Amino acid sequence: MNSMHYVGLDVHKKTISYCVRQADGTIIHEGVMEANRPAVDAWRKQLPDAWTAGMEATMFTGWIYDHLVSNGAAVKVGHAAMLKAIAAGKKKNDRVDARKLADLLRCDYFPECHMAPRELRDRRRVLRYRNLLVRQTVRMKNRVSSLLMETGISYNKEKLHQKKYFGQLLREQEAEMPESLPQLLKLSRSTIETLSSMDRQLLRMLQHDAVLAARVERLMTIPGVGPVVALTWALEMGEIHRFPSVKHVVSYCGLCGAEVSSAGKQQRTPISKQRNRHLQTVLIEAAKLAPRYHPELALVYEREKQRGNRNQATLAVARKLVAYLLAVDRQERVFEKAGPPHPAAFVAA
Repeated sequence: MNSMHYVGLDVHKKTISYCVRQADGTIIHEGVMEANRPAVDAWRKQLPDAWTAGMEATMFTGWIYDHLVSNGAAVKVGHAAMLKAIAAGKKKNDRVDARKLADLLRCDYFPECHMAPRELRDRRRVLRYRNLLVRQTVRMKNRVSSLLMETGISYNKEKLHQKKYFGQLLREQEAEMPESLPQLLKLSRSTIETLSSMDRQLLRMLQHDAVLAARVERLMTIPGVGPVVALTWALEMGEIHRFPSVKHVVSYCGLCGAEVSSAGKQQRTPISKQRNRHLQTVLIEAAKLAPRYHPELALVYEREKQRGNRNQATLAVARKLVAYLLAVDRQERVFEKAGPPHPAAFVAA
């Protein structure tokens, strides 16, 4: 007789709804607890000896997963997109959600997703925070430009954000500026410098991290791959051997369209939104510059561009770059600094 108990957890910011089922589906315990570690510990002591839990991947999942696993629990995290059937029901509330999660787990239909190790998630959090700083910096730079344009102040677009030129612009054009503008510009400049300093500090910290240093250095041997691309690849991909082929990696990075096939008709949509958006953004931006440093990628770009679509050419370069990153990350081949290798040297993943 199966003595295992199956626990569904519907997690939120302040509360966690739970449902404990036996193997035959009988509910033996359900309720709501506070979303904090002492409450989880107290609830865990009330559970039977043999149990496994399942919950949906949300922004609150990480700490609950780490806390339960560190105490020896068997926990699975469900793929949010594949659990949409829960939201499609006529009746939806936290108790029903917890019941359905427990049922999926009990019937072995739980769509488990990969949960990266805690040490990797901690460093990935730093990288994503750094990305936030970069976006804020760009917004502030754009705001400086718009302030000057709306007040009719002429400026050199290429030099605007250089410290020396910016100070010179304020001195020379201050008489033409409205009273409030110099103060706003100085405040914006100070914010930009602070954000840029934080950006450099976080990037330097990740580059010299003992867990990442060797892997990042190996990835940067690929011509055209810098520290940002290498760090994003290492932290967003996680354990590279969980991907069986390069096609799976391309799909995960969102560098291909979704396939819609029905009644004998097959269509390809534009780039799929079911992807790792951080990887997709970085790889596409890298693909715009990589042909300058890598002759083989330059050939790929020119061949695809001749077909009349520059965007498709960039995507082709990005997919080829993924193949290089995958091969180097698996240590199938390491690029030498002296020059780029020929793609034929790579073994298909």
